[in-house]
Amino acid sequence: MPQNIEETLLGGPLRYTRAEVEALSGVPDDYARRIWQALGFPTPPDDEAAFTDGDVAALREIRELLGDDLVDEDMTLQLVRAVGQTMGRLASWLGDVWLRRLGDLPSGGPTDGDAVVAALAATEELRPAFERLLLHGWRRQLAAAGLRAAASTATADPAAGVARLAVGFADVVSFTRLSRSLDGDALAAFVERFESTAAEVVAEQGGRIVKTLGDEVLFAASDPRAAAEAGLRIAERFNEDPEVPQVRVGMAYGEVIQRLGDVFGTPVNLAARLTATAYAGTVLIDGALASALPPGAYDVADLRPRPLQGLGRVRPRRLRRPS
Repeated sequence: MPQNIEETLLGGPLRYTRAEVEALSGVPDDYARRIWQALGFPTPPDDEAAFTDGDVAALREIRELLGDDLVDEDMTLQLVRAVGQTMGRLASWLGDVWLRRLGDLPSGGPTDGDAVVAALAATEELRPAFERLLLHGWRRQLAAAGLRAAASTATADPAAGVARLAVGFADVVSFTRLSRSLDGDALAAFVERFESTAAEVVAEQGGRIVKTLGDEVLFAASDPRAAAEAGLRIAERFNEDPEVPQVRVGMAYGEVIQRLGDVFGTPVNLAARLTATAYAGTVLIDGALASALPPGAYDVADLRPRPLQGLGRVRPRRLRRPS
């Protein structure tokens, strides 16, 4: 049954062993193995026919890329790893939403292999349009990333992966208690609502969601006021509905390191610590973000200094709308 699923999606039979696909593509054994692992797959046994004509073509594309002076093996492995992680999450998402809906499969229950294959076959007409949408979305995101890098050259070094950003965490309060009180479908619906709300709010302000962690999202924006507005609006959306848990937000501003779509550095750690100390429904920011906001645009109140793990004593500021 799994082989039928693979052949349905991969557009052809599994006909080549690892040695055969490497010989046909011209990619050396060790590097081909590292590419496969970077995509997130275990290395198949030597005698197993686990590869298609598409895999041969993909490895040939990589071999041609390596002929360009701008591309080396390490860079290619980093990009392949990013593709594997991103596509893995997208595939899981589609498996939960798209295939279950089209195949009329029970949510959260055991799935019948024949029903999955039937659902996959039924999507063949939709797959080309979805793939075009995926490619267009990637191009739009690439253009947006380029514009962000160009805009940050005055205060950072994009070539070194350094940027001056406001970063924030939005965290669902009492999520563990919520997960115990809701069934699987209701909990999944709330998480989807939380993630989609945060994504919409951050996008409206010109920022981006860096990653989601179930009950928490990490977002970033180059404009401090845009980040402040996004943090307040996320908290406000969930404060308005007494039927759902509140959200708390912590934000900080400064130089961060950007790598493979993620962000690292003291502002990220500080934002996480501020989030953990914030009361339900409130937004805390650091002094750097408070200083970067236009005077009078928000009500910023100094709170007492408090020890934050790994950062010493820090004075948080509570961010609110002007009274």
